[in-house]
Amino acid sequence: MNATSTITRQYGAAIALVPGLYSLISVTGGTGMMGSNSGLLMTILGIVVVIHGVVLLTPYASRLGNASRPLMIGYSLVMLLNQALIRTTGSVNWGMSGGMGPGTGGGMGSSMISGMGWDLGMVALAILMLISGVIMTSRRDTEAGM
Repeated sequence: MNATSTITRQYGAAIALVPGLYSLISVTGGTGMMGSNSGLLMTILGIVVVIHGVVLLTPYASRLGNASRPLMIGYSLVMLLNQALIRTTGSVNWGMSGGMGPGTGGGMGSSMISGMGWDLGMVALAILMLISGVIMTSRRDTEAGM
C-alpha cells in the first residue's frame, strides 16, 4: 500500500465517520426521531456508514476495492432522500400525521424538526459525502480499498 492510498483511505474514513456518527447522535440525541421511519432509516444507515469508515482504517479496506467510492455516493443519496421526505411531508414519519399529542413523539425535538422541515447539518454532511464520493469515483488512479 502506498502513501497516497493510505491518505485517501483516511480521508474516506473521515468523510464516512462524521456523517455516520452525526446520524446516530441526531437520532438518539433528543430530536424526536427515535421510533420514526426516518429515525430507523438513519440509525441503520448511521451504523452501516460508521462500520464502513472504521473498515477503511483497517487492512480489510482492500477487500472493499473500488466499491467504497460508489457506496459513499449511495449513502449520501439515501441521506438526502430521507431529508427531502422530511422536508416535503413535514414529518419524520414521511406523511403520517405528526402532532404534539401522546404517542406522536411530540415535544421540543419533534416540533423543531417539523418546523425546520429538515436537518440542515445532515444535508450539508450528505452533500459533502456526495461530492467526495463523486470526486474519488471520477479519479483515474485507483488505490486499493478506496
